[in-house]
Amino acid sequence: MFKSLKNHPFSVEAYFESSTVFTFAVPKEQLKNLIPPCLSLDTFKDKWAFIAIAMVQTKDLRPKGLPTFMGNDFFLIGYRVFVKYTNNKGKRLRGLYILKSDTDSKKMTFRGNIFTHYKYNTTDINIKKEENFKEITSKKSNFNIKVDTTTDDIQLPINSPFLNWKEARRFAGPLPFTFTYNDLKKEVLIIEGVRTNWKPKPLKVEEYHFKFLKDLNLKNYELANAFIIENIPYHWKKGTIELWK
Repeated sequence: MFKSLKNHPFSVEAYFESSTVFTFAVPKEQLKNLIPPCLSLDTFKDKWAFIAIAMVQTKDLRPKGLPTFMGNDFFLIGYRVFVKYTNNKGKRLRGLYILKSDTDSKKMTFRGNIFTHYKYNTTDINIKKEENFKEITSKKSNFNIKVDTTTDDIQLPINSPFLNWKEARRFAGPLPFTFTYNDLKKEVLIIEGVRTNWKPKPLKVEEYHFKFLKDLNLKNYELANAFIIENIPYHWKKGTIELWK
């Protein structure tokens, strides 16, 4: 019974004040072993697969229908792989597979590990805003980013595989679905997210460092894009489970 609680047993809603997302292109062969067999990598030009690191200021997260004062405010860092899944009806779904989640809220770590498979850890977060720049850092998670918040004419990162921002937006995240796999039961858990006011704005990245990427021993990965999305009402439907053939 307690294990079933992790399968997103109820709908959840929240408000994203801001979501800063860095997406990294990785030669697809290096990510195959990070995802379960029921999923396939969502690739670009059959060469690049993608890891997204989303840094999200989240407000009022709670079971859907409850008043906002019962919600939880926290900062979330999600490490995710872009994937595809073909369901039992033959429909191909684009989504994300969670590798790890960090948050500055002990309450969210506790509850998140009861009701999800997202592998929450508690960390420190420091956000510094200046007139032209925004920095997000964490000593425990060993990452830092710095972005220019004023530039309008923004170029793609130098070694991005994308030719333009239109191509890059396809891998801006988050995608409509998130997947978890139970290898013993051969079950796929599908969580569908519903969002409004989704308008990703390109970011100019001044600097970044993520120890998590180095710990994966990835080679030849490149920053593919960076976006910020602000003021987003969001909710997740109750999880659904199907057997994987």
